[in-house]
Amino acid sequence: MTESDHASAPLVAIVGRPNVGKSALFNRLTRRNAALVEDMPGTTRDRHYGLVEWAGRLFRLVDTGGLIESDVDPFSPLVKRGVQQAIKEAQAVLFVVDSTTGPIAADFEIADTLRRAGQAVLLVANKTDTSRGRDPEAEFFSLGWGEPMAVSALHGLGIGDLLDAVLDVIGGEEPAEDDTPKVRVAIVGRPNVGKSSLVNAILGEERALVSEIAGTTRDAIDSAFEFEGRQMVLVDTAGMRRRGRVEPGVERHSVQRAERAIDRADVVIVVIDQTEAMTAQDTHIAGYAFKASKGIILAVNKWDLAVDRSNRQEIANAMDEHYKFAPWAPLLFTSAKTGEGVRDLLELCVHVWDVRRRRVSTSELNRVIHRAMADHAPPTIRHRRLKVMYATQAEVSPPTFVFFVNDPELVHFSYQRFLENQLRSAFDFEGTAIRLIFRRRSADRFEE
Repeated sequence: MTESDHASAPLVAIVGRPNVGKSALFNRLTRRNAALVEDMPGTTRDRHYGLVEWAGRLFRLVDTGGLIESDVDPFSPLVKRGVQQAIKEAQAVLFVVDSTTGPIAADFEIADTLRRAGQAVLLVANKTDTSRGRDPEAEFFSLGWGEPMAVSALHGLGIGDLLDAVLDVIGGEEPAEDDTPKVRVAIVGRPNVGKSSLVNAILGEERALVSEIAGTTRDAIDSAFEFEGRQMVLVDTAGMRRRGRVEPGVERHSVQRAERAIDRADVVIVVIDQTEAMTAQDTHIAGYAFKASKGIILAVNKWDLAVDRSNRQEIANAMDEHYKFAPWAPLLFTSAKTGEGVRDLLELCVHVWDVRRRRVSTSELNRVIHRAMADHAPPTIRHRRLKVMYATQAEVSPPTFVFFVNDPELVHFSYQRFLENQLRSAFDFEGTAIRLIFRRRSADRFEE
């Protein structure tokens, strides 16, 4: 069950100044460590959505960045605009304050902002376990939002009462099982190649923060939408630098979350800046998706800025050489700014998703394999030659084929690549990795 399964459920926004524990509260309520939590203000930038179930009811929750503009943080105006959008979309707001400090000027400013918004507001005094004898109920009355609910997101104190209060305001939605398969797409790439702009172009709204400053996105943000009757989930991720360039703390966690986003996706779009189309880091990112046996699409973005738009074939040929470990990965030229190629990109994602679930009959599979081996016999290794008794498709997503052979050690890597190419040619596995597993005929189990 995910937030994307219940897009119609009531939405509750978590709002407050920086470093009051909003993301920690989000993680506590959703029972997941989905939002980045660091002991530094401004960690959260994008809106982050999750699903909460309590007392047999469901509602969606959105974590937001700090609502106070800062002269120091260049992302502050963008964050504020995103928070205001979350408030506008929400049916209720959790206004989080810090019990250890008491109300400060920024809290009064946010209280006034929420009054103008007209949404239902629950005042939440966090960090009560470390407030050292302070009386948050008395101190925060001056904000004008009534008696605050005392909680500790870190230790779970008062969370049940808070959830009861939320349901009293919004009602919630009854859980419903939705078995509709969803096309999960991760958008990955180096910092500042236009990933978030591409997400916004696909969704038709400013769901993800966009800035010219590298490293704007930190979380992996899930966005559910429908495309031509297909349910899809889009995951925007933080820019992935080379491991030696990754700073500890927030950036390290961001890269880890990007890698996990790839792991749980069906299709990975590797976004490449057309002005720097042949970098080693792009290849490294695609290689991570390749090793995870995912569907891969290469999107050359910012094509509207290309000086020479007539050299597509030249670029495509160079990309084929640069990504020769995945020659089956299709290449598209896109522009998040103008929308060029965006629809084609979505159509290709759906196609690759379908291809990854393709099943081949055992008889047809063996016919192709035996014909290929008759036309091109395997090499002799230590005076012995590989024999394939039969093959079968064991899994889909990714398509996985098990070959029962006389000796797996006789499978030369070049011949394995030959057999893979034969399968791709015969059954059109465009856009996805496929796996070939070789087992002795006597094997009782299909183990990797």
